[in-house]
Amino acid sequence: MRTLLTLLLAAMPMLAFEYDLTPSKVNVSTYCFFGKPEVMDTHNNGNMSNSCFVDMGTGYLVIDSGPTYLYAKQAYALMKKIKNLPISHVINTHTHDDHWLGNAYYKEIGVNIIGSKEFKNEVKPEKTRMQMRISKEAYAGTEQIFPNIFVDNKKVLELDGKKVTIESVNKKAHTNSDLFVYIPEYSTLFAGDLVFNERIPSIRDGNINNWIEALDTIKSMDVKYIIGGHGEIVDKTSVDATYKYLTQLKEKISSAMEEGEDLDDAVNSITMEDFKNFKMYDGMHRQNVAIAYRMLEWEQ
Repeated sequence: MRTLLTLLLAAMPMLAFEYDLTPSKVNVSTYCFFGKPEVMDTHNNGNMSNSCFVDMGTGYLVIDSGPTYLYAKQAYALMKKIKNLPISHVINTHTHDDHWLGNAYYKEIGVNIIGSKEFKNEVKPEKTRMQMRISKEAYAGTEQIFPNIFVDNKKVLELDGKKVTIESVNKKAHTNSDLFVYIPEYSTLFAGDLVFNERIPSIRDGNINNWIEALDTIKSMDVKYIIGGHGEIVDKTSVDATYKYLTQLKEKISSAMEEGEDLDDAVNSITMEDFKNFKMYDGMHRQNVAIAYRMLEWEQ
């Protein structure tokens, strides 16, 4: 009996979910694990958003820790195969759980985690979406670990002589907690979920006017790479799809209101032909119309 128990315990790690992550090289210093343009479920186990890491010289800077403890652990094992460096900091770009539940692993190995001051207001001590929608095997070890360093307006790190600027949008855009991260040395900006491409953005926690304004700021910056929270386009054109979707949606809703269409009419009539082939259009666009309509109506 003892032998059987020993064998079962030894086999348990083999039963853990394998994310099959592949790091993609963006530029000389930057790699990303690109998530799938899907909703979280027991097949992808939350692998739906981007998590990136930057070789700063003597350590890695990680942008978004991913959806689970296990994801983060497997991601770091792959980072070390490229170069065996410690991690200096993890930055959480906002409070949606597919981007930061990997914090538990990084805390375990002693890494400082940076995020918006709004973590304390926006994240409630209750079951996460991940916990409810992915497998228990994939979620094992995951805890809600908040950042231990909070950003109010702006924070500048200096890592191996290179500046890293972490700036808060400071108003509700995609969320009330959006940060973007700029590394001038590599002409690279990490925009979090202010930027989606290859799939429809979600407006559920956002403000369409402030989001467009934040994208105007990003578009004006002199950078070569803009890496969003979802999608594999990483040059300056990565912003274009989200910007076009939000500005056209606002225009269509404003026109519908002027013509006297109520919420139900607008949800049924407003389509976005240029985006019908984007991933998640069918499941998300009508919801986006409803949310943006209510917000614009209230602002009027």
